[in-house]
Amino acid sequence: SAFEVVVWMTDGWPLYESRLKGKLHVISKRYTQRIERHNLNLRQHLARLGRKSLSFSKSVELHDKVIGHYL
Repeated sequence: SAFEVVVWMTDGWPLYESRLKGKLHVISKRYTQRIERHNLNLRQHLARLGRKSLSFSKSVELHDKVIGHYL
């Protein structure tokens, strides 16, 4: 695979258990909430790049800071 996943962190959905047998699998809402929060932050920051977005900023300096944060 393209990614070397060390630990799989999921919520308690039964399908995950059957698919991840034999792998290091942690079931916890705490970790999935952190992952979802990170994804939300990423979407919000990158929304600044779209002109139709409410998050759009005309400041080139702010665009550079947001993009630089993820590079």
